[in-house]
Amino acid sequence: MVKETGFYDILGVGPASSAEEIKKAYRKLALKYHPDKNPNEGEKFKLISQAYEVLSDPKKRELYDQGGEQAIKEGGMSGSGFSSPMDIFNMFFGGGSRMQRERKGKNVVHQLSVTLAEMYNGSTRKLGLQKNVICEKCDGYGGKKGTLEKCSNCKGRGVQIQVQQIGPGMIQQIQSMCPDCQGQGERFNSKDRCKNCTGQKVERKKKILEVHIDKGMKDGQKITYYGEGDQEPGLEPGDVIIVLDQNEHPVFQRQHDNLIMKMEIKLVEALCGFKRTITTLDNRELMISSPPGKVLKHNDIKSVQNEGMPIYKDPCERGQLIIQFIVSLLFLITWDSCVCFPSTLKKYFGACFQLQLESDCEFQLDCFCLGGISGKWLDL
Repeated sequence: MVKETGFYDILGVGPASSAEEIKKAYRKLALKYHPDKNPNEGEKFKLISQAYEVLSDPKKRELYDQGGEQAIKEGGMSGSGFSSPMDIFNMFFGGGSRMQRERKGKNVVHQLSVTLAEMYNGSTRKLGLQKNVICEKCDGYGGKKGTLEKCSNCKGRGVQIQVQQIGPGMIQQIQSMCPDCQGQGERFNSKDRCKNCTGQKVERKKKILEVHIDKGMKDGQKITYYGEGDQEPGLEPGDVIIVLDQNEHPVFQRQHDNLIMKMEIKLVEALCGFKRTITTLDNRELMISSPPGKVLKHNDIKSVQNEGMPIYKDPCERGQLIIQFIVSLLFLITWDSCVCFPSTLKKYFGACFQLQLESDCEFQLDCFCLGGISGKWLDL
């Protein structure tokens, strides 16, 4: 029993959630509430990052479960507090730490919804992205060469410092980026500024990427296009990171390299055998059968080798197709000389065995007589 569930609630998961479920929840929420997409959701993004930082670490999660957030604040976190939300985000999506990013431009992370069939068969999707590129008119200089001046507003520091009195004998200094030079410490006069990029040194352009979804790729897998991210003068271009987000399939569920499905059969099929066809993700007809005399119990499992998901980077090999049989057990019976048959069925089919009893009824069509008990099957 956990002491509190606040961090779990932030990520939309439960205390019993696996590490993979927590990771998936963070991925979706971090992309949704990232400041680049939702500038007004900075506090929400911070809380999401803090919750993931705790719950993704087994030791911190155990401490949180036992003592709640107070236990984390009193010594569960290393150092003075939580890590930077942006550092957590960039480490999760492969962007590296802040020191590593100083030599590179900003990465662009995009979530791409894909179907299970696309991951099974492979696919190519075209994705249009807006990104910063070096201005072609001024070659990333921002204006006429030789006319760059020190910013008169911040005196070349790139920041402004404001002093506020917050109480008797108490003052507070607030540092903010200079709005005139955008933190550069230098600026152009309006007449010398590049008209194409308005002195920003970069311009927005649309880039079309062909995203190749290979057979066997998984939910949450990243596809990185190196050097295709935002550009900045003097820096190596950032990367474009595509994160695959698998949609739910109405029939098949994926478990690693296996596919799992449920098949509903009637009781007569469970007892006497059947043949069924299912449509695979590559539109083949696959025959599933059970021979007469082999009794299938409710929730029995059948595995079909090499009919699961293709193995990533080895698509000629596949996992298993795992079929769980759901037996429909509703039928009518009439009592005769033997009363052991229902208990026998219960032995095989457990609590799902349902009967509708009638004391004096006779059936003319589709009747059965097993062990002295007669009745008629009812289709669900």
